[in-house]
Amino acid sequence: MTIDTKDILNSILASISRIDYIKPEEIPGIDLYMDQVTTFMENHLSSSKRHPEDKVLTKTMINNYAKNHLLPPPVKKKYSREHILMLTFIYYFKNIMSINDIQVLLGPIAEEFFPGNGSLKLTEVYQEIMDLELEQIEPLIKDVTRKFNKARSSFSDADEKEQDFLQKFAFICMLSFDVYVKKQVIENLIDQMATQDPSKNQD
Repeated sequence: MTIDTKDILNSILASISRIDYIKPEEIPGIDLYMDQVTTFMENHLSSSKRHPEDKVLTKTMINNYAKNHLLPPPVKKKYSREHILMLTFIYYFKNIMSINDIQVLLGPIAEEFFPGNGSLKLTEVYQEIMDLELEQIEPLIKDVTRKFNKARSSFSDADEKEQDFLQKFAFICMLSFDVYVKKQVIENLIDQMATQDPSKNQD
């Protein structure tokens, strides 16, 4: 690529290394009103925004999640620690899943673990998931680096003026294909879960 490839790769890897999550111990021990929830989420997830003016969550979003049964309703207009954990899951899922798919996936979580009826607390479920995901950072960095170097070696016969664009295009295509395949796997699993849900078979 005609511009400094090391700078490009370092920038990409730096953005991956900045990936953070809301730690359960960071959530206030008291229930929060809507404005406090949106402020809390904004403060803790702002590094994941694409543009500074983007909002992590808005009141309208949260109301819609409750309306679509993605989020249990607040109690006396207040949101608990469990609400914050559910909102965090929704925040990450909403970029890759439909509302219906999120409903299928989070429905059992809301029914069993949100009210504390399951064998684990929702905080324990959340922490276990986040630990698993954080373990994927290092393999992800290695995979992105490999794809970047593979793309950099492509289109060696192209005109120099075209090569920079084509190599970036190749890199984006490789990343997109990876996302596409994983999205297909996710949708297949969710379809199986929906079929197994007794409530989906009722007339």
